[in-house]
Amino acid sequence: MPKLKTNRAAAKRFRTTKTGLIKRSKAYASHILASKTRKRKRRLRRPDTVNAADAGNIAKLIPYKF
Repeated sequence: MPKLKTNRAAAKRFRTTKTGLIKRSKAYASHILASKTRKRKRRLRRPDTVNAADAGNIAKLIPYKF
């Protein structure tokens, strides 16, 4: 069976945890930060996990990260 190709855009955006969940960074944290509260910007820095409904599709894009 041939090797699968990793989607490079997805590989740069997603990482996997030891328990098998897929980590992602949060959106809305890169610009127009003056209008956002300090608390909101602090929470945007923390990583989040991908929703279970989307995890299967993303796992196909990054087959060798598991």
